[in-house]
This record gives sequence, structure tokens and C-alpha cells, in this order.
Amino acid sequence: MSKAISIIIGSQSDLKAVKDAIDLLKEFKVGFEVKVLSAHRTPKELEKYVQDAPRQGTKVFIAAAGGAAALAGVIASHTVQPVIGIPVETKSLKGLDSLLSTVQMPTGVPVATVAIGNAKNAGLLALEILGLSDKRIQAKLLSLRKSQVKKIKAIKLKL
Repeated sequence: MSKAISIIIGSQSDLKAVKDAIDLLKEFKVGFEVKVLSAHRTPKELEKYVQDAPRQGTKVFIAAAGGAAALAGVIASHTVQPVIGIPVETKSLKGLDSLLSTVQMPTGVPVATVAIGNAKNAGLLALEILGLSDKRIQAKLLSLRKSQVKKIKAIKLKL
């Protein structure tokens, strides 16, 4: 199975922050890999990986980082593949620092950013990107969306 999505975390402790994205990608049977590469501690290794990954089949990058949260931006600076940032919640500022660091990219180096800790939306966004050229993924996304609408309607009826 091709690894169409690369999930990069800055440290092993961020693995829990991407669990929902991993679970979703497994459910959709989409190839992915998870790498621990730091924008600050292993910048050369990160750059090499990001530049090589598209040749290995990566179409979308997901990056989770907290605090200074430079990871998604550094990835975006080395590729024209889509990059989705997940700001990780922090103790000091509850992830607001991560959110601002991830979303405030200079013009010309975009990073799509989801809400603090929302790995599921990062996974869904990556799947939507892949779904543009993969009808199987698109059909599963449509089915998921329809089931969500049914659940909302059922909740309204109970009120």
C-alpha cells in the first residue's frame, strides 16, 4: 500500500495528538506513515525526508507540534505538497501558542491549520484532498457525511 499521507510529529510524546487521524486513515484503508522529526532538533533529517517523501508516494503531509510549533511551516518551506498543521495543546497557554505559530505563515508558504488538537479534522482534510483524484475515498467521505447528517437529525427529533 502506498503511503499517500505522511504524519510528522516533533517528538514521541505527540503521538497521542495524532491518534484520531491515524484511526481515521486506518478506517479508510489509506496508506500512511508516522515519523518523528523535529524542526529544531533534526532540521536536516526533516528537510531530507520532506524532499524525498513525494517520490515515495506522499501526497499530503500532516504535522503536529506544540509550543513554538514550527514543524508544519518548516515542512511547507521544503515542499509544494499540501501541509496540514495540528496545533497541540500546551500546559501554559492551552495550545493558543501552537495555534498562532501554525496558522501565521508568510504569504507564499501556506499551511492548512485545524483547531487545537483536532487530528480527526486533519485526517478528513487530507482524505478530501486525496478524494479529488480517488473516487473510492470520495465515496466513503460522502457516506460518512450522510451518516453524520442522520445523527444530527435524530438528535433534533429527540429534543
